[in-house]
This record gives sequence, C-alpha cells and structure tokens, in this order.
Amino acid sequence: MDPVPALDEPLKKVLGPATAKVMAEHLGLHTVGDLLHHYPRRYEERGRLTHLADLPMDEHVTVVAQVADARLHTFASSRAPRGKGQRLEVTITDGSGRLTLVFFGAGVHKPHKELLPGTRAMFAGKVSVFNRRLQLAHPAYELLRGDAEETVDTWAGALIPIYPATAKLESWKIGKALQTVLPSAQEAADPLPESLREGRGLVTLPEALLKIHRPHTKADIEEARARLKWDEAFVLQAALARRRHADAQLPAVPRRPKPGGILAAFDDRLPFTLTEGQRKVSEEIFADLATDHPMHRLLQGEVGSGKTMVALRAMLAVVDAGGQAAMLAPTEVLAQQHHRSITEMMGELAQGGMLGGADDATKVVLLTGSMGAAARRQALLDLATGEAGIVIGTHALIEDKVRFHDLGLVVVDEQHRFGVEQRDALRGKGKQPPHLLVMTATPIPRTVAMTVFGDLETSVLDQLPAGRSPIASHVVPAADKPHFLARAWERVREEVEKGHQAYVVCPRIGDEEDGAKAKKKSPEDEAEKRPPLAVLDTAEQLARGPLAGLRVEVLHGRMQPDDKDAVMRRFAAGEVDVLVATTVIEVGVNVPNATVMVIMDADRFGVSQLHQLRGRVGRGSAPGLCLLVTEMPEASPARQRLDAVASTLDGFELSRIDLEQRREGDVLGQAQSGTRSSLRMLAVIDDEEVIAEAREEATRIVAADPDLERLPALRTALDALLDEEREQYLEKG
Repeated sequence: MDPVPALDEPLKKVLGPATAKVMAEHLGLHTVGDLLHHYPRRYEERGRLTHLADLPMDEHVTVVAQVADARLHTFASSRAPRGKGQRLEVTITDGSGRLTLVFFGAGVHKPHKELLPGTRAMFAGKVSVFNRRLQLAHPAYELLRGDAEETVDTWAGALIPIYPATAKLESWKIGKALQTVLPSAQEAADPLPESLREGRGLVTLPEALLKIHRPHTKADIEEARARLKWDEAFVLQAALARRRHADAQLPAVPRRPKPGGILAAFDDRLPFTLTEGQRKVSEEIFADLATDHPMHRLLQGEVGSGKTMVALRAMLAVVDAGGQAAMLAPTEVLAQQHHRSITEMMGELAQGGMLGGADDATKVVLLTGSMGAAARRQALLDLATGEAGIVIGTHALIEDKVRFHDLGLVVVDEQHRFGVEQRDALRGKGKQPPHLLVMTATPIPRTVAMTVFGDLETSVLDQLPAGRSPIASHVVPAADKPHFLARAWERVREEVEKGHQAYVVCPRIGDEEDGAKAKKKSPEDEAEKRPPLAVLDTAEQLARGPLAGLRVEVLHGRMQPDDKDAVMRRFAAGEVDVLVATTVIEVGVNVPNATVMVIMDADRFGVSQLHQLRGRVGRGSAPGLCLLVTEMPEASPARQRLDAVASTLDGFELSRIDLEQRREGDVLGQAQSGTRSSLRMLAVIDDEEVIAEAREEATRIVAADPDLERLPALRTALDALLDEEREQYLEKG
C-alpha cells in the first residue's frame, strides 16, 4: 500500500525464498506490506480450545490446548508384519471437551518425546472422524513455553493471533514471519487525512498494524479493527469519488426532449398511467440528460417494476433531441425480447421511414451476433445514417464495424453481466461521451451499491405497476412428502385449463458429456448421490406422465438463436402450455399469461436467482404461483434459504439474506478479485455506517483537492489500489 522501500521489500529477501514462494502461491502475499495487511482471522486465549462442537469437518483448523494423556500402541500391518507398527494417540483438552491426535510410523518419535501430559501447544490439521470420534491425523504443532517468571494467569490470558492459513503454511509460521516484518509497520504512510483521523478518534496506521498483530488486550483489537475498516472504506470511496469527479468534467451533449415530439406522442398512446416511482425516476434521468456532462446512473428496480418503460422513455427523449440510443443486453434471448416488447409498445412510432409509420417515428433495429448477413448490413447502415434512433443488441454492438451517426445514450441491462471494457467500448462510439444508464433487477443493498457501483448515482424503483399481481411462493418437499409434488403438477394442469401457461425450471440442460463437470460435486450433491435435474429428461417425463396431453416444449442456452426465438414466440403467442427451461428465462422474459412456475432442485439456485426467476410469473392480471421443489431435509441450510424466499417478495430483504449467507467476494464480483486490495476488515452489510461516512468524507476531500496534492499518502494508497493489473478493481466483471 506504500512506496516506502521497507514495505515494498519482496518477502523472499526478508523471509527466504521457500517461505516467500508458499506465501505468494497460496496466500497472494508478495511484499512486506502485503504480509502486514494479512490480518488474524481470530484470536485464541492460550489454553483455550475452539469449542469441539464447532470444529468443522474436512477443514484445516488451529486449536490451542493442553495434553491430557499420550499412549503409544504397537500393531501388526502389511508394512510392519511382526507387530512393530507404532501409533501414538494423544488426547488434548480445554477442560470442556477432548480431541484425539494420531501419529503413525516414524512420525511418532518427536511428538512422543515432546507431547507429555500437561504440555500446552498449538495444533493445526484437518478434522476427520474415526470410530465416531473427531481426530486430527499427523497435526503440525508448536509448543507454547511460558517464561519461567510468567505466571500461569498471564500466560493463559495472552492473545494468540490465528491467521488465515493453508496446509502448506500453519498459522504460527505466519505469526513468526510477521514478528520478523512487524518493525517495518512504523514506516507505513498513513492514507487518512490527520483531521479526519483525529476527528474520529482513530489510532495511526502503524499503531493499528502493531495492535492487530500483537494485541495485549481485546480493546487493542477493537481499536485496530475500527481504524483498518476506515482505511479500506475510505481509500475505496476516494477512488470512486475521483472517478465521479473525472466523469463530471467530461463534456456531453445535453439532450432535452422537444415539445410535441416522439416522447410526447408515446406518452399519449400509453394505455395506463405511470407509477409515482416511474415518474420520479424519469424526472431524475431527464434532469441528468439535460446537463452538459455525461449522466452516470444506476437504475435498480424489483422484478417487474417497469424499468424497461423508464429506459425506453429516456431513449425516446434522446431521439427527440436528435441523438441515438443503444441498449446492451447480456443474451440474445433478452435482446430479442426487448426488441419485441419495445416495438410493440411504440407501435407506429417504431416504423420510421415505413408505410404507416407516424410522423415522429424512428426505426428500432436489433443487432446480434447470429443475424444473417443481409439483415446485419441493413442494421449497420441504419445506425450509420441515423435512420435508426434506437438499437437493441448483445455485445455485437461493441464490434469495430458498428458506427453510430450520433450516439447520445447507452442503456446497459443487467450490468453485473458486463465488464468495464464492454461498457467503455460502447461509450467510446459517441462523438462525445454518451450518457449512461445502467439497469439491474437484482436488488442491491445500499452499502453494496455504494461499494461496487459507487461511481454511479442510484435511482430505485420499488413500486409495482398497477395490474401486476401478487405471487404466492411455496416450498414443495419432494422427498418428505411426494404427494406434494403430485399436487404441484395438478396445479399446473388447473392453470392450463383456465387458459394460462407454466414454466418448469431445471438447473441443467441434460445433453452434457459425463465428464469432469459431472464429477465435481458439492457436499449437498454428495448427500443426494444424484446429479441435478435436467431440462431434456424432465420435459420427456412430464410429457409422458403428469402433464401428458399438454403442449410441452424446451428452451435452453445451447439451442440455435433462431430456434430459441421461435420457441419464445410460440410461448408468448399461447401456442405452448408448459415451457421447460434453464435459467435462460431468468431476466426480461415477459409473458403476462404465464401464471405458474415450478423450480426443480430449487436448492441448487441462489436466493437472488430464485427471486429473479419467480418474477417471470404474475406479470398479468391473474395471480402468480411459484413452487420451489427440493429434496433437502427440513433442518438443512438449503431449506432455510428456500423458506426465506417463500416468505417474502421483498428483493432487498432477500439480497441481504443472500449476502449474509455467501462470502462477500461472490457478491462484489470483480471488485473483490484483487489480492492485496480486497476487503479484509470491512463487511459491507455490517459496516454500513462506516461506508456511508467514508463516502461523504471522500467526496468532500476530492471536491476540494481533486488531484490529492495535499494528501500524498492517500494518492499512493490509491495508486496501489488501482495499479495496472487492478484497473478494473472498481467494476463488476
């Protein structure tokens, strides 16, 4: 994090090449500074064992305990047929529980001499079960010898840092390496402005590093954590504030809709009134579009809250002002769906240059990778001449051949599927930087939005439009109550008899090779001993069994784009009763007549994904029904996750649950893929206050001193955060 030579010193110079190699390969630590920022995961008081009930199976653990007894057994084996085989069993205790350590063969001699009853030590190894007892086989250990003068009380009260470790490098070896480099902490340059640090009563960075690695009291740990959390939040928010500031300096063409233009004509023909939320968000967007620097706005809205309508009105405002708008969708199915629904909503306003087109009409073109050569040539021509005011496409829009007459607005749908290069490549196609609207239907907790999308202003649509129906969700425990599953298929038939349609979603397609993919199993897969249900098999079983006589079709990602589109068109036209699909239908698919969704193996999907999928039903006037089918037992975490989804339709609440259950790195995506620069102390859900305050402070400081000339240490910290290999740090890939 610093230019100070002491902190930039490569670890191999300080610790030797062997240790440095393991640290680089297994922990991503390369310099003294990296190691100083490798914080303890927790602290043990000497003589206290991690509660034995909490020891996780098959995980590498470090425990601090006292030897209760040690016994050497001899036995006969194929290697030692004359009963000369040796096994040392050592029992350790913390006074409340016991754990067995086992050593075999030549490995028994050293521990037999050293692990005498009464000896205290740290032990590290992988937890396994033998004869229904937990044990560590061949654990590494480090004896804890108190000095002669040290009383038992002070010895037992000392805090031992336990570091995130690997099988190749035990926690105490990392601790010893830290002892070696800790004096360098004094030279750490402090990125926090002094006034901010003193105003908030935070310790200096050198003091925080000393206290986190060598605390004397629990208060030391708290002080160090509070300070290091602020560092992470503030440096990240300063980077985002500088990006916002730089974006605000870029020139852009103001785009104001003209009175009586295409936007007014579109609003006049709407068969419904916009919700209060849609009106408010549209006003925020129109205000941004009217300025002479580019809009950078994130529009997040619940599934079905009418984001596409808001985006379309923004695009029409730009067309009114003489510009063009491009909408970037992550999949061909979604691009085709958007193209279809937008041309339907616009009617004759989308028929620019055609017979029957309205006076203010423009052309709406589709551009995807699988289009035929002639259609593609025509689309490219319409973009280059300005004939097409709106283009909807996949990343085919980013290709070099694509030229715009005057690109004024870029709308990115489902931002988390695009990297920064794709977003910037499309923005680079404008004569001046175009305005940018990013949409997501994945509700993002406020702190995650501030951390990941901190360079964007945020608008939230949390109202459902009139005419949207509530969705009832239920868990169907197929293993405990098979008759519930039979009832689920009866419900599907009942809905179809009423003239409605249904989705059945499966985790996989079913035509995969039985190769390496199939062998990689999660612990829950192992529990079930079967692969996840597949679209092709399920469709066949349903068509022959419980849904015989209904029109059942399949949709998945490996179908040809034209075939996918044909199936979706037939389903939208009501010519298919039941669509058995993968998550290809997760976003954007809009069939108001579909009222029921059955999700097979629902436990294989994430919370947010289930919420997204569920949003595909109840889009019309009839109520929606979502059935989450699982074979997981009632007390399992997977069932609790499904119960949470069934109990609320609030996407923001679910996204919090999702974030609490998963590692934050998964949620923060690319923003957390760096090694040194990833969040170590900061927890985006728990530290909401710190993040919000850091954002305010950073915005104020950058506004007063954009180049941070008065804060060289902060500038250095930012350079380390945003070095070449991490230039995408702030983007979700």
